[in-house]
Amino acid sequence: MGVMEEMNNGEIIQRGLEDFEKVQRYMIIAKEENATRTYAALKIQYISLKALLNSLGVNMAEIDIIKE
Repeated sequence: MGVMEEMNNGEIIQRGLEDFEKVQRYMIIAKEENATRTYAALKIQYISLKALLNSLGVNMAEIDIIKE
């Protein structure tokens, strides 16, 4: 069994939220440092996590500070 199969929705949401918060924090730092390649790589993760959390019914309005 894979990791995702062993986790319930609550655990997936919690982990997704933690990862989403981290990615957003790093995106802000990358933008401040003008690290465009790093920002682009983080944006891919940001979009994936945002899609996952949206599909699980998480309201992104409160937690999405990047809003891209």
